[in-house]
Amino acid sequence: MKKYHLLVLFLICFSFFKSYGQEEIKNKQSHFWKQVQFGGGIGLSFSDNFFSGSIAPSGVYRFSEKFATGVGLSVSYNSQKYVYESYVFGTSIVGLFNIIPQLQFSAEFEQLFITRNFEDSVIVTGCSTANCDESYWYPGLYLGAGFSSGPVTVGVRFDVLYDEYRSIYGSAYNPFVRVYF
Repeated sequence: MKKYHLLVLFLICFSFFKSYGQEEIKNKQSHFWKQVQFGGGIGLSFSDNFFSGSIAPSGVYRFSEKFATGVGLSVSYNSQKYVYESYVFGTSIVGLFNIIPQLQFSAEFEQLFITRNFEDSVIVTGCSTANCDESYWYPGLYLGAGFSSGPVTVGVRFDVLYDEYRSIYGSAYNPFVRVYF
C-alpha cells in the first residue's frame, strides 16, 4: 500500500511541475508577442494611361522603447499603357532607433527582384538591342530619419547604393510613412 501512496504523491508532484513549466513557457511566449508590432504600407498611383499599385506588410520586434528590428515583404505592379509593365518583389530587414520618442533613425536593407517588359515599338534610352526587357536583382541600403507620433513615423530615407539606371526609384531620396501597431 505504501508503494501506491508514493506513486500517487509522485504523480501529483509531476503534474504540478509539468503545469508550472507549461505556464512558464506560456508566459515567455506571450511576453514575446507583446513586443511584436505589425504594420506596412499600401500604395496606389494612377494618371493618364499609368497605374502603380503596391503592398508591403512588415513586422518588428521591439527590444526596448528605443530599439526595434524586423522584416518586411513587398509586391508592386506598374504599367504605362503602350510603353511597359513591371513587377517588383522584395524583402527587407530594418533597424529602428528612437533617440527620443519623437525622433526615429532607421537603417534598412532591401533586396528587390525587378521584371520590366517594354512594348516592342518603344525605344528605350541606353538600350542597344531591339528588345530591352529585363529581369534582375537590385539591392538598396537606406539610412533614414523621421518624426514619430504614436504608431506613425513620417520621414525621408537615402539609398547609399543608388544606381539611377537600375533603381525603380527616381531619386536616392525617398519619403516614407511607417505605421506599426
